Amino acid sequence: MHKGLKRALGAMLIAVTLYSLLGFLILPGIALRVINQQLSQLSTVPARLERVQLNPFSLELSLWGLHLGEADKAQLGFAQLYADLQLDSLWSGALHLAKIELNGAKVELLFSKDGQLNLAQLFKLPERPATPEPAEPSEPFPLRIERIVLAAGAVHFEDLRPSEPIEFVYDSLDLSLSNLSTLPDDNAELSLQATGPNGGKVEWQGTLSLSPISSSGHLQLSDGKLKGIWPYVRDALPLDLQEGILNLATDYQLSLAGGTQLQLSNLSLALAPFAIKAPDGRPLVKLAELNVSETSLDLVKQQVVVGKIRSQGLETWAAREANGQLDWQTLFAKPEAPAPAASQTADASANNASSAPAKPWQVLLKDVQLRGYQLHLADRGVSPEVKVEVGPLNLDLQNFDSLNQSPFDLKLDTGVGKLGKLALSGQVNLNPVSAKLQASTQNLDLRLAQAYINPFIRLELRSGLLSSELAVDLQGTAPLAFNVSGDTRINQLHTLDTLKSRDFLKWRQLHLQGLDYRHGDSLAIKAITLEQPYTRFIINEDRSTNVSDLLIPQPAAPASPAAAKSAAGKPLGIVIGGITLKDGSANFADLSLRPDFATAIQQLNGQIGRIDSRQPKPAKVAIQGKVDRYAPATINGSLNPFDPLASLDMAVSFKQVELTTLTPYSGKFAGYRIRKGRLNIDLHYQIKQGQLTAENKVLLEQLELGEQVDSPDAVDLPIRLAIALLKDTEGKIDIQLPISGDLNNPQFSVMPIVWQTLRNLVLRAAQAPFKFIGGLVSGGDEVNMDRVPFSAGSSELDPQARGTLDTLASALKERPVLRLEVQGVSAQASDGPLLAEQRLQREYQSTYYKILQRRGDQVPADASSLDVPEDEKMVMLEGIYRARLKQQPPADWRELDDELRADKLRAGVLDSWGRSDLLLRQLSQARAASIKQYLVDNGGLPDQRIYLLDVAIGQSDTDGRIASALQLGTE
Repeated sequence: MHKGLKRALGAMLIAVTLYSLLGFLILPGIALRVINQQLSQLSTVPARLERVQLNPFSLELSLWGLHLGEADKAQLGFAQLYADLQLDSLWSGALHLAKIELNGAKVELLFSKDGQLNLAQLFKLPERPATPEPAEPSEPFPLRIERIVLAAGAVHFEDLRPSEPIEFVYDSLDLSLSNLSTLPDDNAELSLQATGPNGGKVEWQGTLSLSPISSSGHLQLSDGKLKGIWPYVRDALPLDLQEGILNLATDYQLSLAGGTQLQLSNLSLALAPFAIKAPDGRPLVKLAELNVSETSLDLVKQQVVVGKIRSQGLETWAAREANGQLDWQTLFAKPEAPAPAASQTADASANNASSAPAKPWQVLLKDVQLRGYQLHLADRGVSPEVKVEVGPLNLDLQNFDSLNQSPFDLKLDTGVGKLGKLALSGQVNLNPVSAKLQASTQNLDLRLAQAYINPFIRLELRSGLLSSELAVDLQGTAPLAFNVSGDTRINQLHTLDTLKSRDFLKWRQLHLQGLDYRHGDSLAIKAITLEQPYTRFIINEDRSTNVSDLLIPQPAAPASPAAAKSAAGKPLGIVIGGITLKDGSANFADLSLRPDFATAIQQLNGQIGRIDSRQPKPAKVAIQGKVDRYAPATINGSLNPFDPLASLDMAVSFKQVELTTLTPYSGKFAGYRIRKGRLNIDLHYQIKQGQLTAENKVLLEQLELGEQVDSPDAVDLPIRLAIALLKDTEGKIDIQLPISGDLNNPQFSVMPIVWQTLRNLVLRAAQAPFKFIGGLVSGGDEVNMDRVPFSAGSSELDPQARGTLDTLASALKERPVLRLEVQGVSAQASDGPLLAEQRLQREYQSTYYKILQRRGDQVPADASSLDVPEDEKMVMLEGIYRARLKQQPPADWRELDDELRADKLRAGVLDSWGRSDLLLRQLSQARAASIKQYLVDNGGLPDQRIYLLDVAIGQSDTDGRIASALQLGTE
């Protein structure tokens, strides 16, 4: 071998050996030392690299065991980093790497409470100049990497900035990039998968270009639990998440060349389940399932196209608070920001004036289907609180355009309450607002309106169901213009007068046929049919009605210019083709008549003719009915309901009405049931230009009252006495009450002479019944017959009392239905001393009678005929004292002389008997018995007509006499 060649080979071998030593041993060792030194100088936490390995021939570099952070908790690190550099990097003009592989990478991303990122604090970075020089744009460093692999990576994220810390982990992170390059128009193939121990899988596949920056591909999130990121939402919106799982998938195209361009296509989103509640724990939304598919987004066009939305099982709660706001508004309300300074306001105004209005986003909803929604609604702005359950609600929406370039189709059906149903279908336009809808309702519960009518009328809605089929044509909202046409039915309406707790208005069905309402112009109804209507109408004594009693006065609101303009417009035209009554009934009472008239009417059938507010012609009225099934009742005539004071001619007639059917009214207002009787009444009312002429004829036949009824509303008059006085010889009461006057004068009231005479007669009988019947006999009106006076301590009738009783007996014979009630009266102040003295004398006689019997002396048949010697009385007095008072005389009385001691004993006995209720009661009974005995024995009255009442304790007259009271009643 040539010597030169040998030297060359030797030199080459030495060079290779030195190159190998340098590449395999020296450079990795130096690099490891330099790297660790730099890490120790620049890192703020413990940092080290365990090993560096270099293959100088294949240019493969491996770094092992990078660890930044405490020994037990690394913040940044990896198990191995492998890079394969290609030799063509020397002549290709670009750094060429065949492969970069990173194994076991771990990253801790930690945001502290003050917003500091831990990675930004790992190294001591040089300070940046306060005013850095602007960098000139330059071409990106030429780089081409055939494959990048990230295997078994892990990311731990924690953010302490929200009110509740956020933390999630992806412990299985794999990334693959093929052909990544900074050269123009080179695209890299990208594949990424990341999963965490608590669910949530991210998959990303696509292409990536760095010059210019652009990417396209497919991104998918599976089983993403919203709880992990919810504190971000809660700090912006005060909502607590109960549960929520999100699945998201989309194709995308992103380009940053010439601005940000982003397009999403085939976007699909699934949210199931989902539930949130308010901070106070009340539920707000529960969602079973939400699916959005066939959706696209174009950032440049600012357009979102949603192909399909499918959702079911949503349940939500909402309420209007007392201040008129929704509870959701209150929940999301933000504190008011301080008012900006004047200069700031001016600057902002200038900026707003100079800036062009932003282009609005367009949202297109092609096909939306919501199923099984349930809404729990409440209105706390009224009392009592109104609660409405809406659902299950189903909604279909097609071709919705937020920019309103075309109308959209709407279809909705839902339940309302327990029985109600509501359905809407048609087309809606947003700008200008217009709609053509078909609306139908079934059995909507009208009781929901109760709280809203309470401030205006004292009426309770017991039941009522609304059903309708309507066509709604909305032409605009400024001004409001719409038409409604169709049929409406209100079934089973029942209202209650809350003042009297009685039925006011009800019916089986109200049917409005051919309804045509044109807002602000007219209301036309082809026909109104009322089935089984019932109403209660009462004219009060002051000629007000029960209807006016129910209305609650409202404060006068100040008239606004708009209201004045509306009032000046033409009145609403109302046309009703006809009203039909079927099997109606009514309760009618006129308390302005005397006697009060009240009756119930059944089997009301009839017609009311055409009514037109713009053609003021009286409508014919022809209604027939019956009272208590047999007594006919008729209402005939004509009236103009829109101007009743201009023209009215109505005749109402009731014949042979059995008064027993009116017992509830007689019991309530008269305090008696009706035993028998019949009523005939004819009312004829005529009004011409406000002038009333009325004839009221009332005839009562064979009226007899029954037992008394305990009623707090009964009139305080002797009804039986009044009936007895008013009856003629045939047992009839005939009353005619003509009325006339000017209805335009609210003070007018003309009482007929017949009624005035009858009223005076009844009042005179009520106020002085004995004086009234005294007029029936000669000289009787000069005698006070309601009391019989007695002398103190006596039950004997004196001549004056006997004369009074004689006159009373004659008057009672003229009214055989009257009865007399006698009440014996005594007065302690006047009768007591005399009764005590009489009782003491009887006790003397009784005691002396027994003494004579024990002696064996001859005694009379009755002790009352004895005369007791005075000396004997002194002996008996002390025994009487002990027996009456049941006690011994006081010891100090023994020191008194006999006469004074006897006076004290006698005074004690008389005082005890003078206060005896028994003696007073016996005297009262004796006086009443004397009166009855005289009227029966001397007056010739049957004893059955005289009743003895329970006795009473009263006061004596000024002359010292005590009068027993007499009262009149009826059989």
